[in-house]
Amino acid sequence: MSSDVVFRAFPVASGFPETAVGDAGLLDAAEERRATAMEPGAALRFRAGRLALRRFAGQLLDVPAVELAAAYACPQCGTEGDRAHGRPGYALNGTQLPLSLSLARAGGWILMAGLAHPGPGVRLGVDLEDPAAVGFPGFDATTLTAAEAAKVVQQPVGLRDAARARLWARKEAWLKMTGSGLRTPPAAVDVLSLPGLRDIAPEESGLPRHFAAALAVC
Repeated sequence: MSSDVVFRAFPVASGFPETAVGDAGLLDAAEERRATAMEPGAALRFRAGRLALRRFAGQLLDVPAVELAAAYACPQCGTEGDRAHGRPGYALNGTQLPLSLSLARAGGWILMAGLAHPGPGVRLGVDLEDPAAVGFPGFDATTLTAAEAAKVVQQPVGLRDAARARLWARKEAWLKMTGSGLRTPPAAVDVLSLPGLRDIAPEESGLPRHFAAALAVC
């Protein structure tokens, strides 16, 4: 199943793609309300990610992005409310599209993963992490299980942050897939070996080689 997942990645550190900014009218009113409540930098990143994900969804099913409506599903709210937060999804003419989608941001990049016609109950989660963001005191104690921390210290000192980033990407991908997010303490989830969870190679994702990325599908 994971071999059917499609990835898209693009850099945003030096400016968002012109199409993302120019297509701002594609977002639903609820998405715009969420963006308006953010500080300007966060709002720009939010809009770029939502626009990219909307176009990505349209490409996966050969549907014009302008015809899509946000139909997210929150694990707590269900499908009630503004439909603009929670697990990503889109509808066409009031019908939920057969897609499983996930998006992650880190280090000036956006990574998306999508699976068309996933089958009943199939979910996915994707994450990317920059090793430069995880090498701080206390990371291992608050984030890793004992077995994971032992794996990290087995690495040469210069490679430990890369190992931490791989484990953190796996945890985020897994928790997105399950829908629990960080309501589950990361240190309570051991990701050394879980079914449906794997690292994503740079050749698959299009990300720079220093990033860690992971996919969970179940």
